[in-house]
Parts: sequence; structure tokens; C-alpha cells
Amino acid sequence: MSLDNQARQKVYSRVCQLVTKKHFDPAMNGANWEQLSTSRRDQILRSKSDEEFEQQIQDLLAELKTSHTGFRHSKSPKIPGRHAIAATFMRCKLNGEERWMFQDVHEGGPAHAVGLRPGDILLQVRNRELIPPEPPIFPVGEDSQYAVQKPQGKRIVGILSVPSPRSRSHPVIVPKAVLCSQLPDGVGWLKVTMFPGAVGIDLAKMFDTAIAHLKDSTRLIVDLRGNTGGGIGGLRLMSYLIPGKKEVGYSLTRSRKEKGYRREKLARFGHIPSRKATLLWLALRYGFIDKSILVVTEGLGPQRFHCRVVILVNEHTASAGEMLAAFAEENNLATIVGVKTAGRLLSGSTFRAGEGYIVGLPVAAYLTWQGRLIEGKGVTPSIPVEMSPEHLISGRDPQMDKAAEVVSGM
Repeated sequence: MSLDNQARQKVYSRVCQLVTKKHFDPAMNGANWEQLSTSRRDQILRSKSDEEFEQQIQDLLAELKTSHTGFRHSKSPKIPGRHAIAATFMRCKLNGEERWMFQDVHEGGPAHAVGLRPGDILLQVRNRELIPPEPPIFPVGEDSQYAVQKPQGKRIVGILSVPSPRSRSHPVIVPKAVLCSQLPDGVGWLKVTMFPGAVGIDLAKMFDTAIAHLKDSTRLIVDLRGNTGGGIGGLRLMSYLIPGKKEVGYSLTRSRKEKGYRREKLARFGHIPSRKATLLWLALRYGFIDKSILVVTEGLGPQRFHCRVVILVNEHTASAGEMLAAFAEENNLATIVGVKTAGRLLSGSTFRAGEGYIVGLPVAAYLTWQGRLIEGKGVTPSIPVEMSPEHLISGRDPQMDKAAEVVSGM
């Protein structure tokens, strides 16, 4: 049932109130929200359909130019392909026309399960031609027909089933989060596709298992390409990169920034619990305080690969993946190879806007221990290596080749 004008006014007013009260732009150089929202109000309320109403509010929020910012309906969430099908895309040319090419396709995700691979060119979704800049959208909880062109030129049509996410407020389909392999000459390979779980108890155990499997490795390649981020579970991997306890960085809320603070005095988080029963204790400790929290590594002791590590990143490496890369870079724990990361590193929350709509807003920033703000800037590799559509079509991986070359020389 379509929203009437009164319902739209209530939703729009709620969105404006939430942005005014909750939105945190850590750089303090954001757009003039009051002016923007006032100037667009009449146009948005005159939308011809609910879909147009939703899209116009989404476009308005995009003017804030912060990550973790969005507007959607809870019953039909339109989420990016990287979250829905565990795949990322790059632009390419096909017969002189721009198209989307699959770039990172994570094992265990919906795209990988139906045989889609890097280098495949997406032609249609749900019987519609898909031309950039329109993003690839695969509705969660539904089947979508797709058409792709394989690198050899063959056209394939299939059905991509996207399961319903566990959380409607954070609709993300989780692929295999951690993969590892022992390569020749004592080189370990560790692929991390995302950091699922707010606290990361299960993820920490995955890292423990992977590092135990790589116990004979004297060098390590950590592949974070296409990593969509997630929770604090990445602390376990950061802790495996350095023997002792070390400050990583800290979250910073709007109220704490406005009141002033000393980073050393912030509440500390320095250990991922081994049992889920501990979550109640964590909720009691951190649930009723300001969310400005200092993160410290766990002190897991020495590893044979310490200081002989290469971390691979690309333009889709985001959030907690960027936190890890920045920590390793600042402390000279790894060489970063690839292209600059996404620059999407804020802490976000969702809020109800009425009529089933949800607003996502950043509520806390993240700064490294050296005071760097990664949001909007990303992490720039010390060894830049580009990936092109031609590389994907041919099956070549110059980024991985360079990582292997660099780590072998350590």
C-alpha cells in the first residue's frame, strides 16, 4: 500500500530529526543538513511512488558524504552486491559499452555457489540490462535471474538465490570468513573476506585454527581484498601480528569529541572472550557507557612470521579491514600491497523512521593510535599494484604475484 502525504511527512520529519541528533561527521566538514533538507523537502514529498520517495531520501543522505549512511525499507532491503552475494565489481568495457565485471568473488557466498567468478561480465539482473553507474542489486531472500558473459565469450543465464539475512537491521550474507593455505618456501596464505559478529568469538576461533595450520610458516600473506569489514573480531588477527600488547586505535563518539577527551583514559577493550557466556559481562561493562573505546592487542606471543608479512588490499577493502591494514602499517608489522582502500571506517547504527523504514547513520568515528582518520581517506599501499579487467579475464593476479615476490624477499 502506497504511503499517503501525511505518512511521508512523518517519515521525512523523523529522518531529519535523526540526522540532526545522531549523525556524526568526524571531520566536522559535512554538508549543511538544515539547508539541504529544507530545500529538498517539497520535491521529496511529491514523489510519484514509494520507490521514488525512498530513492530521493537516499540521494539526500548521500550528500552527507559519510559511510554507513542510508535509507531503506525493512521488508525489502536494497543492499549492495558485496553484502548480498559476497562479490565486488569493477567497471569494464564490452563492445564499447560500460558494464560491471565481477572482481572479488568470495567462497561460500551466493555468487561463488552458482559458479560466478572474477572476470565474468554481468549483463542482466531480473531480466533488466544493467549499465553503470546503476549498481548491481540482488534482493535478499529472493531468487534473481542473471545473465553473464564468461571470459571465453560464452553467455550464461542462471538463477542466483540470496538467502534471508540473520539480521534485518544489518542485512549481510556471510561467506566463508577465513581461508588459509600453506604455500611453498614457508609462505602462509590467509584470506579474510569479512569479520562477522559484533564481538567475534567464533571468528577468533577461526583465526586460531588458521594460525595453527600455518604454524610452519616463516612468512605470511594476508589477503584482505574485497573485505567488507564487520565487528571487532579482527582484533585477534591484529594480535597475531605482534607479540605483546599494543594500542591499535579508538572509537570516538560525537558527544565525547564535543566534550573533550584524553585517549589514554578511554575504556579499553583488549581481549576477545572464548565463551559466549561472557557476552553478558561485556554488555554490562560496555553497554551503559559512552561508546568511545580504546582497542589494544591481546598479547598472544611471538610467531615465526612476525615482521615478514604482506597485506593485500584493494578499493573494496573497508571498515575493520582498513583498521587492520592501518595498524600493521603504522607499526611496521607488514608491507601493504595493492590499491588504496575504500575509506569507509565509521561505526554505524540503525534507527526506525516509521512505516517500516530504517535510517543508517554513523555514530562514532575511528582513529588510529597515531590520530589518523581513515574515513574518506583510506589506506594507501606502500607498493601500489593495479588490477585491470584484462587481468581478470586472463586469470592473472599481479597483486598476488607482487605480494609473493615481496614476502619471499623478507
